[in-house]
Amino acid sequence: MEKLTPSAQNDWWRGAVIYQIYPRSFQDSNADGVGDLPGITHRLEHVAALGVDAIWISPFFKSPMKDFGYDVSDYRDVDPLFGTLADFDALLARAHQLGLRVMIDQVLSHTSDQHAWFQESRLSRDNPKHDWYVWADAKPDGTPPNNWLSVFGGSAWQWDTRRRQYYLHSFLTSQPDLNFHNPAVQDAVLGEVRFWCEKGVDGFRFDACNHQVHDALLRDNPPAEGGDVSTVRADNPYAMQRHLFDKSQPENLVFLERLRGVLDAFGAASIGEVGDEHSPPIMADYTEAGKRLHMAYSFSLLTSRSSPAHLRGEVEALEREIARTGGWGCWALSNHDVPRIATRWSTTGTADPRQARMLLAMLLSLRGSVCLYQGEELGLPEADVPYERLQDPYGMAFWPEFKGRDGCRTPMPWVAEDAQGGFSPVEPWLPVSAPQRAIAVDVQEADAGSVLHATRALLAWRRASAVLRAGDLRFLDTDCDAVLLFERTLGTERRLFAFNFSGTEVTLALPPDWPSATIDAAAPLSGARLDTAAARLILSPFGALCSQSSHTEH
Repeated sequence: MEKLTPSAQNDWWRGAVIYQIYPRSFQDSNADGVGDLPGITHRLEHVAALGVDAIWISPFFKSPMKDFGYDVSDYRDVDPLFGTLADFDALLARAHQLGLRVMIDQVLSHTSDQHAWFQESRLSRDNPKHDWYVWADAKPDGTPPNNWLSVFGGSAWQWDTRRRQYYLHSFLTSQPDLNFHNPAVQDAVLGEVRFWCEKGVDGFRFDACNHQVHDALLRDNPPAEGGDVSTVRADNPYAMQRHLFDKSQPENLVFLERLRGVLDAFGAASIGEVGDEHSPPIMADYTEAGKRLHMAYSFSLLTSRSSPAHLRGEVEALEREIARTGGWGCWALSNHDVPRIATRWSTTGTADPRQARMLLAMLLSLRGSVCLYQGEELGLPEADVPYERLQDPYGMAFWPEFKGRDGCRTPMPWVAEDAQGGFSPVEPWLPVSAPQRAIAVDVQEADAGSVLHATRALLAWRRASAVLRAGDLRFLDTDCDAVLLFERTLGTERRLFAFNFSGTEVTLALPPDWPSATIDAAAPLSGARLDTAAARLILSPFGALCSQSSHTEH
């Protein structure tokens, strides 16, 4: 790979594949059972060999770890659990040597309650930072100022006995929301971003970036559409509201323009995590060309809904909206907050490597950038973590209906025969999953037909294909509900893609404008054959096709 310098940016992010690393679970270098920055550096050659463009490192900043780093107490320092600033500098330098760009998580909407800003803010109602967080008086009956709810359950307001006011927390009570209506707060958080830009990072993933501005009038949220609890996720009352006033406010767009100015000064790229019931329009506004974020991170494929019709609808909705603003999307099938895709979309209840290969191929064939979560290149299933080993406060609060996020956060399995999977010489913070250890990196390295080798082939194919990285996308109708069918076009180059989401063989008619389709032998896809005489396509269970044609008329 090309050796990188921090200024070698341009539009590298457009169509890039970004590998997400969850530091606690990637590699332990100091035998404390927790992954760390030197551990990441040690394993960067594995990541570079995949053929991805960049890494995104989940939070490693100083934190009391109530939400595992998403509760920052010092934006400019590394938590001792993960190492030192010098360790980060070494990681950054090594990544650039290997041709990998480095993106880091920034949590700007809230801090830890241990952050010096909040410690000062809660002292009184007239100190210099008294309005750096969202404070409000109780109603006359002592109840919270409005009906806003926390993502993690219960009221989004916590009473503070010293100020005798409530403060807003969209997440845990230990994660107070910053007041972005205060220009001094915006200046301060932009300063934190600038600090890391000056260190040479290549970009940022901005966590919960539509939570940064709240309604200044503190108006109540209305009930979810229809007000029928049975139509929403009833295990968490947060889903019972339409979140019109506690997030996604128009003033946030103004802040994002200020943020873009800082990023552009350093050539840094950005991904915004946008979670909202109206995500496609908001994602389009947040990524308006040249004005705000470079990309928005879609939640659309992180649910349990996996039908081709659902996928088509979600992708078409985003494509339609970003066409309006010149924006850019970023797709993912897994991350540190949802069950792993190999289990979540399994049609049999168990992980199937054929399905894992097909889903990776589908993801890497979509228009937009892509995020791959660590272990996805192995087809890892969700781990079963017993209650007594749970670490996630979200899971503890909603057990057993919701088991939390620990199952997708267990340690990366590097060595099958090692009791801890080669992750650590001691018992790690979460147990190593035996089913995951059975398909560890060393096992898959020795198997040319493994998901790992398929991932490398697919990434090399995408990197070499301009139509995959930059071409237009158009979905096509099929006579089979189990198949996702679309074409990618760039100039005169045209490709037809078909993906069988079922575990049985399917046959479907070729689209009318693909009369002379031929299988692209260069595409690392398998399980497809063409019957050109009958104009039919036959796909094996979880089979995938890339076809080319000399016909370019539509």
